[in-house]
Amino acid sequence: MAPWWARSLRGRVTLIATAIAALVLIPVGLTGLLLSRSLMEATVFKDTTDTAERIAYEMRGGALPMGASIPVPNPSVDLIQVVGPNGQVLATSDAARNLPPLSDVRPTPGNRVISTTNCLPTECVHLSAVRVSVFADSPIVYAGRSTPELLASRTLDAIVFGQIGVLIALTGWATWLVTGRALRPVACMRAELDAVHASDLSRRVTQPPGEDEVATLARSVNGTLARLERSALQQRQFASDASHELRTPIAGLRAQLESAQLYPEDTDLESLVDSALRDTDRLEAIITDLLLLARIGSRVDTAKEVIDLSDLVLQELAVRSDKVPVEVDLAEGVLVEGVRLQLTRVLTNLLDNAQRHAEHQVHVSVSEEDGLAVLAVENDGVEIAPQDRERIFERFTRLDAARSRDAGGTGLGLAIARDVAMAHRGQIRVEDYQGGARFVLRIPAV
Repeated sequence: MAPWWARSLRGRVTLIATAIAALVLIPVGLTGLLLSRSLMEATVFKDTTDTAERIAYEMRGGALPMGASIPVPNPSVDLIQVVGPNGQVLATSDAARNLPPLSDVRPTPGNRVISTTNCLPTECVHLSAVRVSVFADSPIVYAGRSTPELLASRTLDAIVFGQIGVLIALTGWATWLVTGRALRPVACMRAELDAVHASDLSRRVTQPPGEDEVATLARSVNGTLARLERSALQQRQFASDASHELRTPIAGLRAQLESAQLYPEDTDLESLVDSALRDTDRLEAIITDLLLLARIGSRVDTAKEVIDLSDLVLQELAVRSDKVPVEVDLAEGVLVEGVRLQLTRVLTNLLDNAQRHAEHQVHVSVSEEDGLAVLAVENDGVEIAPQDRERIFERFTRLDAARSRDAGGTGLGLAIARDVAMAHRGQIRVEDYQGGARFVLRIPAV
C-alpha cells in the first residue's frame, strides 16, 4: 500500500512545498551563518589590528618604554604583548601579564601584519601580530581579545538552524492548511458526485465563487452533468418514440396476418400482400434511419472528400421526380470537406420535407458567407412557429396536422440532418421566411 502522502494530493503538495522550503532555506541559512561569522571575525580582527598598529607606532616613536604596563586604547582588545626576537615578553597589558606569549606567529618584513587565532591553556583568543620595524631584531606587537562567545560556541549555529527548522515547519503547516482549504470544494464535489446515479442525473455540484481552477472545474462538471441529463432524457424519449413508431406497423402486420389466419376464405391475398409490404417498407425505412443516426460521427463514415455543393444539388435534382417544381440559385466554387453520402442524405431529407409541405414552389440556393458554405431550402407552405423551430429536429417529432397532410417520412429526417451538420462542424436551423419555411445548413468551406 502506498504511503499516506502518495495517496493524498494534499499530502504530496505539502511534502513538495516542505522539501522546496528546506532546499531553499538550508543553503540560505548556511550562507547567512558563514557571512555572519565572517563579518563578526572581520570586525574583531580590525579592532585587534588597529590596536596592534597603534602600539607599534608608539614604540617606533619611543612613546612606549619597555617593561612598562601597556595602556589599552580599545577596552575590548585588552590582551597586548610586545615580544622580542628571542621570544621574551618585553611589555604587556595588565590583562595579559600572567599569560604566556599569545602566539608564536612572527610577521616578516614583507608581511608585517598577520591576524590569527590561538588557544591558550585558559582560553582561545583572536589576535593580530604587527612587526614594529623591518629589522631582523624587530619586536612583535600582539594585540588580541578572548574569542567572542558566538564564535567560540555553536550558539549562533543552533539559533540559525533552529530558525530554519521553524520556518520549514511553518511552511509545511501553512501549505497543509491552505491546500486543505483549496481542496475542500473538491471534496464537496466528490461527495456530491458520488450521490449522482443513473436514475437521477438532475443533481449538480456546488460551485464555489470566483474564477479560479476549482470554480472552472465545478462549472465543467455541472455542464457535463447537464449534457448527460439531456442525453439520458433524449435516450429515454427516443426509446419510447422508437418503440411506438415500430409498434404501429408491426401491429398492423400482426392484425392482417391474424385476420387472414382466422378467415382465410374472406382474405384478399393480393391486398394483404400489398398492405404487408407497405408496413414492411415503413419498418425498413425506420430501421435504416436509426442505423444511420447511430453511424453519424463514428469511424464508420470517415472517408471525407472535397465536395462542390452546387454540383451535389444538381446531381440530386437530376434523379428526383418531384411533384412541386424546384428553383435553384447556385453559386459556383462553394467547396466543403465532408462525407458525400451523408451530405446527400441531408439534401434529400430537406427536399423531401419541402415537397411534403410546399404549396406551389421549392427553392434551393447555395452560397458562401464569412468562410461558411450555406445551403438553403425554402418552401411556400405553412410557416413554422418560433417555439417549434428547435423541437422539429428531435427524433420522431411531428407538428400539428396543418404540417402533416402527407403521412410520408419516418420522423427522423430532420434529426439526421442535424446530426450530420454537427458531425461536419456546422449547424442547421430554421430561419425567418415570410409565407413558408426556410431550412439553412451552414458548414465550414474550404
